[in-house]
Amino acid sequence: MKAWQLSRYGEPQEVLELAEVPQPSPGSGQLLVRVLAAAANFPDALMCLGTYQVRPPLPFCPGVELCGEVVAAGPDVTGFAAGDRVIGGTVLPHGAFAEYALMDAAGALPAPPGLDDAEAAPFYITYQTGWFGLHRRARLASGETLLVHAAAGGVGSGAVQLGKAAGARVIGVAGGPEKTAVARELGADVVVDRHREDFVAVVKEVTGGRGADVVYDPVGGDAFRKSTKCIAFEGRILVVGFASGDIPSAALNHALVKNYSIVGLHWGLYQQRDPGAIADCHAELTRLAAAGTIRPLISERLTLADVPDGLRRLAAGATIGRVVFLP
Repeated sequence: MKAWQLSRYGEPQEVLELAEVPQPSPGSGQLLVRVLAAAANFPDALMCLGTYQVRPPLPFCPGVELCGEVVAAGPDVTGFAAGDRVIGGTVLPHGAFAEYALMDAAGALPAPPGLDDAEAAPFYITYQTGWFGLHRRARLASGETLLVHAAAGGVGSGAVQLGKAAGARVIGVAGGPEKTAVARELGADVVVDRHREDFVAVVKEVTGGRGADVVYDPVGGDAFRKSTKCIAFEGRILVVGFASGDIPSAALNHALVKNYSIVGLHWGLYQQRDPGAIADCHAELTRLAAAGTIRPLISERLTLADVPDGLRRLAAGATIGRVVFLP
């Protein structure tokens, strides 16, 4: 089968090699799936660089998320049949940027029937991250104000939709006219172009000086630092990631004086600590998708050959919504 292989670390377009490799066999607790669509995620680019917290032994095929068709199951796996359409994470070194991949059967979920393969591929990480962040960690309530950074990005676009579904007023921050237009189309009530406007001033203006109740921050750096200047009394700043590459330090005395919380989200830990919660979340997200309340924003449907360039542009912040590769 064809698969992208990483045998050394560096920029995706420089180190990834498309190779013919043996088709993997599912082991205990695993599924072999034919990749229908593979989503590009920021961790994929970081794995190529060797800077992600998970570093599989070289060589390996990256790609942490997919929509696939079950081909075969490990000897102790039940509940799946050949042809089942599933979504979820992959078992590295047999990642999603290939014609076939391995999945952990315990983490494989049925693909929402109303979504096509490209839409289903990024459904798992985008909305699970958003739902656990907004509801489980930040306890977002109807009527509150939600500030979403990178609102036209992969996880940010999902947070905008989930915030609206929860009854919040959503302020989306994005860079440039194209991305701000997308954030507005996603349902954001107020959109800020960070290249032209100060989001702190806008948040204070539209909230009458109160500030945002919840901040969804997958960016870090200045986005986090400036968010502390417009967070409401008893507000919650949700730390989702550091796409800027700048991991900020928190001034805890400031959090104390202003009475706000800094809340971390490592969604992957729920897979280890509370997998039942992930299944319950998926059922709710599938319901929202069926109702048309949420739908992944797929900006590009590319081929397997486009993986290196797609990851390069994702890491550079040059993509909108989700980028998906269709083998």
